[in-house]
Amino acid sequence: MAQMLAMVSLVVRDYDEAIAFYTGALKFKLIEDTDMGGGKRWVVVAPEGGGGASLLLARAVNAEQLAHVGNQTGGRVFLFLHTTDFWGDYRHMQAHGVQFMEQPRTEPYGLVVVFFDIYGNKWDLIQPK
Repeated sequence: MAQMLAMVSLVVRDYDEAIAFYTGALKFKLIEDTDMGGGKRWVVVAPEGGGGASLLLARAVNAEQLAHVGNQTGGRVFLFLHTTDFWGDYRHMQAHGVQFMEQPRTEPYGLVVVFFDIYGNKWDLIQPK
């Protein structure tokens, strides 16, 4: 039996602003955007090149969910974006207004920098060794 992590749900304020950020600043592709009725949509984005998990962009629908937008992990790094072109992706993200928590650094596992998505979730951009 084989298993894989296929998708992670990410609570967002608004579908369209989330799509714009992930497809623009992070260069993800829009995999699916299906109207489910009643204002709900099934929106899936994923990094170019595939092979990893996709993000299901889930619009917050109540105060409790809104309270978790941008803080799904209690302030820890939430998602890890691997790349084969660290400096190209880093410069692209800078040009699109992505906020970085630090300067890029070299770790035993590769080149890394922590950045914030549009909602304040922490991500690692990593070019593994």
